[in-house]
Amino acid sequence: MEARRLKSVRSGWSNTLLVCKKCSKRLDGGFGPKGRTPLAEALRKRLGLKKGRKGKVGIVEVKCLGVCPRGAVTVVNGAAPGEWMLVKAGADLDVIAAGLGLQSPSWPGTARDPA
Repeated sequence: MEARRLKSVRSGWSNTLLVCKKCSKRLDGGFGPKGRTPLAEALRKRLGLKKGRKGKVGIVEVKCLGVCPRGAVTVVNGAAPGEWMLVKAGADLDVIAAGLGLQSPSWPGTARDPA
């Protein structure tokens, strides 16, 4: 009996973030200009990332990570899986992105003027 070969699919991701969907739902969004956008969506918009495997970074919402902090969302950075982040509602998206190592001047909307 021949062992079946696993198929693979390439992606353009340089990193992966797992964002707890249950935490985001409990906050009723909590991010973005009006405070109603879920963290995953707000980060994608702020960093100009596409959804799916063609994006530069994969931001994936998962059902529950089991931490369930009050007033925050649990995030796991695939580059540092041993340290989970608790992101408070309303936190600055630029600070979150920098803390997760996602800031890059080549991405739209992340370059800062030196003023």
